[in-house]
Amino acid sequence: MSESNKKWYVLRAAGGKERKAKEYLEKEIERRGLQDLVSQVLVPTETVYKIRNGQRVASERVLYPSYVLIEAELTGDLQHLIRTDVPHISGFLTEGRGQQGERVPVAIRDEEARRILGEQDENTVAEAETEFNYNVGDAVKITDGPFADFAGTVEEIVEDRSKLKVMVMIFGRKTLLELNFTQVTKE
Repeated sequence: MSESNKKWYVLRAAGGKERKAKEYLEKEIERRGLQDLVSQVLVPTETVYKIRNGQRVASERVLYPSYVLIEAELTGDLQHLIRTDVPHISGFLTEGRGQQGERVPVAIRDEEARRILGEQDENTVAEAETEFNYNVGDAVKITDGPFADFAGTVEEIVEDRSKLKVMVMIFGRKTLLELNFTQVTKE
């Protein structure tokens, strides 16, 4: 089969089960010998960093919850497999009606597929963003550095540098400190 006949389709998956659905689909395609019809199955993700207990922890987040993408040349066997035999997948996102009124999957536009794939590539190459849950006015405790164990209040958040400006009482005087997200925890 030529690559030019393969198009991108969006499948509906159970929320939170996108990776499992992809895994089941790939195993069924292999088991039934349909690999020549499918180029790839994809769950677009991005890496995000969260601050937990003062540590920067990486995690992966699904970009499009409840959706799995597949690049394939659809045949009746493959459509039947996707609709009925793969757990956590409920069918195609977009469907039209054929000549006899049957449901026919509609491929996404090439430019839309390129945008999604480009976004996926950017996310694997780009520096992942740090998620934080601090707000101005929050009470925080410093966990690292020369002011460890001091308590203070968040005065300003500098997202692009992953810093907080925290007002701390030192020797009876208010002092503004600039700290990394990883140097403080919420009280």
